[in-house]
Amino acid sequence: MTVTFEVRDGVGTILLDRPPMNALDVAIQDRLRELAEEATRREDVRSVILYGGEKVFAAGADIKEMQAMDHTAMVLRSKGLQDAFTAVARIPKPVVAAVTGYALGGGCELALCADFRIAADNAKLGQPEILLGLIPGAGGTQRLARLIGPSRAKDLIFTGRMVKAEEALTLGLVDRVVPAAEVYEQAHAWAAKLAKGPALALRAAKESVDAGLETDLDTGLTIERNWFSGLFATEDRERGMRSFVEEGPGKATFR
Repeated sequence: MTVTFEVRDGVGTILLDRPPMNALDVAIQDRLRELAEEATRREDVRSVILYGGEKVFAAGADIKEMQAMDHTAMVLRSKGLQDAFTAVARIPKPVVAAVTGYALGGGCELALCADFRIAADNAKLGQPEILLGLIPGAGGTQRLARLIGPSRAKDLIFTGRMVKAEEALTLGLVDRVVPAAEVYEQAHAWAAKLAKGPALALRAAKESVDAGLETDLDTGLTIERNWFSGLFATEDRERGMRSFVEEGPGKATFR
């Protein structure tokens, strides 16, 4: 398999495994969608890591495969491409990308689907599609602009330039930069901590933020209010409040 899925202690790791550069061909795209749906469905999966291994996250799409496609073929394929990445972005659980080496083109777009990005100090990220006479097609023009703002996103997309880890951190493209040898370990620590949290409340928080960004403030507040009040029907809310009153903050054990 070119993409595998392993679950340990509530953390599911989606591992890209197509040496040497984890080029994202159609088979990988479809497999990502399948595994995102599996991670969504499985109750033993409480958080997710996206990982490309120790050397590279993903250097982009399979250019040779794309070169063979004409306009009609890409019209038929482009929705499947976007659907695969959207399935990852909509996993209703915390998702962290552990970025090593190159995360370019589709690789950068995949990292953008995570809630949090931990990058190696040797990581390089970018959207170089313009150098092929193209634009990002797996969500890059949309998710990148929402994450770092339209002006900064246009700089990266218009020029196709790569940014090193420290600049990516300054731009807000990644959230933490760590030594390359520690990337997966730190991603797992982040994911494992959240895997012990209240699953439905985490889902509510993620969907409230993500859905709210796509609409006006009043509608976003309505989404938040409905989730907030709905959580009062959960056992985890009862456990959390009871623990707070009896033991103090941060000591609750959630189901």
